[in-house]
Amino acid sequence: MAAVLNLDLLVNGLIVGVLYALMAVGLSLIFGILKVVNFAHGEFYMLGSYAYTLAAAALGISPWLALPVALAVGFAVGFLTERLLMRPLYAGYASWGLMKDEYAVVVTFAFSILLVNLVDKLVGPYPRLGPALVDVSRLRVGPIMISGQKLVATGIGLLVIGGLAFAVRSTLWGRRIQAVAQNRLGASLAGIDPARVSSAVFSAAGALAALAGALLAPIINASPDVGSFPAVKSYVIVVLGGMGSLPGSILASLSLGVLESFGAVYVSYGYRDTFGLVILVLVLLVRPQGLFGQQGRVV
Repeated sequence: MAAVLNLDLLVNGLIVGVLYALMAVGLSLIFGILKVVNFAHGEFYMLGSYAYTLAAAALGISPWLALPVALAVGFAVGFLTERLLMRPLYAGYASWGLMKDEYAVVVTFAFSILLVNLVDKLVGPYPRLGPALVDVSRLRVGPIMISGQKLVATGIGLLVIGGLAFAVRSTLWGRRIQAVAQNRLGASLAGIDPARVSSAVFSAAGALAALAGALLAPIINASPDVGSFPAVKSYVIVVLGGMGSLPGSILASLSLGVLESFGAVYVSYGYRDTFGLVILVLVLLVRPQGLFGQQGRVV
């Protein structure tokens, strides 16, 4: 009986970890390219959740067709954020006489507040539950029971994360991302346009966060502040995995999901969401560069 329980906790922890990774890898890529933290990342998740829910409800389209809508919204908002707010970080920024980190914190935090209040006024503060991608509520896989929505969301998440990892490691655009992450000036001297790379990374990060929001909309109600908690988890994961390390973020996501799953049963469910923060504090004291990756290394 204990073995079945532990297997169930492990599988469900890995499922949650995959969904965490969808959020965290985009944030990690942004840090790898721009060396700043995007404090509006949780709002990309929120916009994806609303885009999926409202597209399926208001337009009456299939939930499977609402997923690309959420992706497109996240991609567009990410693109506009980079073009309008983040581009000054590396385009004539020195003439302002301001520090890069200060600018990034202020502008992304302000943008986060703007998006939350804008959605609150336009859509309303009341939570909305998105439609499920599958009609099966729970499935039996061997000796364990798994939510049908979580199983489908995990499958989509694995495909997307695997595709992203392959693209960053093996494609021309991936090599450009690695080059800009390692040395922005050197990459520009080699003929790579860092601005285009930054725009592509920010857009992809927005799309990934929006996809996470859409996949979890049938489980977690869409609301103006729904992205706050996933964003905090993403910040913890990025630090644990090594700032800017894509493989590190994936491993940290899976580890955190499993830790929370076991901790909720064997320690206390009430403290489930604090385990990551406790581990983060310990890691920062012992290994500030993170557990699973080298700080600043994308791959």
